[in-house]
Amino acid sequence: MIGYQLSFFTVQDRLHGRRALAQWLLDEARHLGIRGATLLSAAEGFGHARRLHSSRFFELADQPLEITMAVTAEEADCFFARLREENLRIFYIKTPIEFGVTGEE
Repeated sequence: MIGYQLSFFTVQDRLHGRRALAQWLLDEARHLGIRGATLLSAAEGFGHARRLHSSRFFELADQPLEITMAVTAEEADCFFARLREENLRIFYIKTPIEFGVTGEE
């Protein structure tokens, strides 16, 4: 299939409503029928404000997170429409890709 890799970047303690934003993104992807998404945690990173985010022994709340999914163009449009409905402001990368599964069923 031809589509996009969507990657969203946030931190552990960022909330959307009463839920962690990263978990909300995963749940929303599942709800919209997206075939899969992965939540990755990082040791360190910095954002547009140049502020360092890191996971330290005593402070895991600021740990950088990445949510990645492979989607069709239609799924990408639906996902971004959902983000607009929720008035979410989140950094993302949208990369054209080919994706699929190897082997026989």
